[in-house]
Amino acid sequence: MKRTVLTSVGCFFLSIATPAFSADLPMSMPMKAAPYIAPYYNWTGFYVGLNGGYGFGSSDWRAPVGATGGFDTSGGLVGGTIGYNFQTGALVWGIEGDFDWANIKGSTTGAFCFATCTTKDSWLGTGRLRLGYAFDRWLPYVTGGAAFGDVKAVSPVGSETTTKVGWTIGGGVEWAFLANWTAKAEYLYVDLGNGDCSGGCSAAPINVKFQTSLVRGGLNYRF
Repeated sequence: MKRTVLTSVGCFFLSIATPAFSADLPMSMPMKAAPYIAPYYNWTGFYVGLNGGYGFGSSDWRAPVGATGGFDTSGGLVGGTIGYNFQTGALVWGIEGDFDWANIKGSTTGAFCFATCTTKDSWLGTGRLRLGYAFDRWLPYVTGGAAFGDVKAVSPVGSETTTKVGWTIGGGVEWAFLANWTAKAEYLYVDLGNGDCSGGCSAAPINVKFQTSLVRGGLNYRF
């Protein structure tokens, strides 16, 4: 009987003390959500776009009777771009082609050009490989490949146009400013080799050399 009474008294005091003890315990801290980390930009995929800029370079006419020496050529260009990128880690491999209307030209006098000799390029295209290193949404790259265009020679007695295949090399940087849109700035050196000025614009064969540097920007949409 005595044990029963003591047990009952103990339970009574325990029931009184439990809420007070619980009130003294510190409140549990709420769980903090992990910060959101945006995924790195993925450059893999097809894209199309527009490009435009300025070309500046030189031309040289060489004939059996002498040469004009190099003279400046310059002018604008604008056109379209298509390409594909494949990303492995931070490396981005790509292939790109473009076709531009151009108005790059220059003239000289002297030597056998008793009036004026003019070299003009009215269209220009390239097919190139690209290799870049991605810093998330920034992609610096180097590029090189084939170049295509016409070399039009205009002499005091006529004109002749030769479609030429040459080479190009350069580099640039591209920036993904929206999910599917990128902008780029690019430099290319283009050498179309020698065109011809014979028959239509000269009695003797003349080699017409054309080289240019292109500085241009572009806007691409990625699929």
